[in-house]
Amino acid sequence: MCGFVGIFGTSLPRSNQLKEMTNVIAHRGPDELGFYEDDFIKLGFRRLSIIDLENGQQPLSFDQNRYTIVFNGEIYNHTEIRNRLIQKGITFNTNSDTEVIAALYSLNKEDCVKELRGMFSFIIWDKVNKELFAARDYFGIKPFFYVENKGKLYMASEAKAILAVLNNVQVNKQALQHYLTFQYTPEPETMMDRLLKLEPGHYMKKSWDGELEVRAYWQPSFTPNHETYAVQKNKVLDVLRDSVKHHMRSDVPVGSFLSGGIDSTAIVALAREINPKIKTFSVGFEIDGYSEVQVAKKSAEDLGVENINYVITAEEYLQELPRILWHMDEPVADPSAIPLYFVAKEASKHVKVVLSGEGADELFGGYNIYREPESLKLFSYIPNFGKKLLRQVALLLPEGIKGKGFLERGTTELHRRFIGNAYIMSEREKEAVLLTYQRGMESIEWVRPLYEQADTYDDVTKMQYIDLHTWLRGDILVKADKMTMAHSLELRVPFLDKNVFEIARKIQTEYKIAHQTTKFILRDALREIVPEHIFMRKKLGFPVPIRHWLKKEWYERVLNIFKNSQTDYLLNKDVLIQLLEAHKKGEGDYSRKLWTAIVFMIWHQLYIEKSDSVDEHVSEVGVQFNGKSIRTLRPNSLYLPY
Repeated sequence: MCGFVGIFGTSLPRSNQLKEMTNVIAHRGPDELGFYEDDFIKLGFRRLSIIDLENGQQPLSFDQNRYTIVFNGEIYNHTEIRNRLIQKGITFNTNSDTEVIAALYSLNKEDCVKELRGMFSFIIWDKVNKELFAARDYFGIKPFFYVENKGKLYMASEAKAILAVLNNVQVNKQALQHYLTFQYTPEPETMMDRLLKLEPGHYMKKSWDGELEVRAYWQPSFTPNHETYAVQKNKVLDVLRDSVKHHMRSDVPVGSFLSGGIDSTAIVALAREINPKIKTFSVGFEIDGYSEVQVAKKSAEDLGVENINYVITAEEYLQELPRILWHMDEPVADPSAIPLYFVAKEASKHVKVVLSGEGADELFGGYNIYREPESLKLFSYIPNFGKKLLRQVALLLPEGIKGKGFLERGTTELHRRFIGNAYIMSEREKEAVLLTYQRGMESIEWVRPLYEQADTYDDVTKMQYIDLHTWLRGDILVKADKMTMAHSLELRVPFLDKNVFEIARKIQTEYKIAHQTTKFILRDALREIVPEHIFMRKKLGFPVPIRHWLKKEWYERVLNIFKNSQTDYLLNKDVLIQLLEAHKKGEGDYSRKLWTAIVFMIWHQLYIEKSDSVDEHVSEVGVQFNGKSIRTLRPNSLYLPY
């Protein structure tokens, strides 16, 4: 696992600038540092040693130095591809998956990505044709940021590496408007104006004197087949077992995260078949109902594996938040990102690689909201004029009245009520909070093209399709990558494997939401390997007690953030303060709306106001970030009065 940076164009900057960019992401690869430079491109690389390579250092050159590659990720079928290429006469100088990608590109050019099984983002430079090629994996497990600026193309594994050499970074106001609803910035936009992400399943090409081309090479699609339930159930377990086996390829110890849910428990159960001594890691909180540590410990005991757990306090949760948001690059207001940071911190003391259960819900229909179309089916029998009448009744009912939400959802078409798994602020609420609010940029308009692409799917599958393009790549995988790499820990996600998706995409909807539950066929397939107490537990994920903390431990600190934040040109802070007071008095649960604002304000101070901050292991190399020295977070360096 690693991180890379690249600058492509003419009149390239001095070498020190490349080193500054590369050092900013030292946490992604503390073990090795490498550079490549010629008249057209500069590449920097940071490596975390996972597999023992024979001369596999990066940047890596191939075919008598014609091709040079920097690569972040793991290719799980590289041995099989290598053997096939050797039969075609290709000679390899290393045993690395990086060289396999370069060799595959030399033969198949952009079609090389279609053969790769794994997680990846990479840049390949062809110095003969003077052409750059870059790509990102199918689901967006590994990040890729880029911006064109003054005739140069800047690329990096993290936004902060690019921002280290750019001046006058400004907030992307359109992205902010979407963020207040999604709790993240939907791709390809970022919260920084002009800075973009290469989308999952896409590649880019650029010759030294040509225009940048960005194209899709893969898009997820669902095509349910008519195989029997028994056949499909067996295929699910077989493909998962194969995926975990491939994801455990490593020359260093591999551990696994373990929550109280079925997804991570299944990964541990399958990994245990390969390594019975696998270590598992869990976190929780002191407040009752917000910790799955005891459940995880029981699962580990039943499976006969070691469990290492940690309990997070309200104090350290908030204290670490600025450092966490620096690592995140962009504001992501998912409260579960912070426990993920702490469990990764604990795991990094014991292993270099961890497995996790991300992606199971999107592929197999695991979110409770996916049952909503079934619960609202009765509205399909009501004529349109009746729905309009019920809609008017619902709007007249005061907030908090039982049945109001049910009537509103039942009388609203799916594409107008579901924009992905998170829904923080309505357009009306955003108009009150956001001073730069623009009508015509509603969040439902952003997802409209996705609904058009999914037009032939049933409602449940449409929701899965929307989440694959929004929630999974904008929230789940962002926090997974950034929170683990903050501790130089490689995260692998066996559910997000193209072979697993090939099975999941063919499962009939009725097999996913059968028997008043979710991802039923997955649960059933795992019954023989997962402890019984896990099966029918309510899905919690990483529950976080911010609702309680905002009323008590955090109230004064958050009020201080709102009063002192320099976001007055963007946000109506009086509205947010009123919301905080109402939450404290128990007039409603506004915790998620408040948290979304808190996260943005602290991010704004770090990246826009350019406060001195952040990470210890970066500060050791004396990097410049946004023109200021990076050093360890100090008390009072932000708005949080520790």
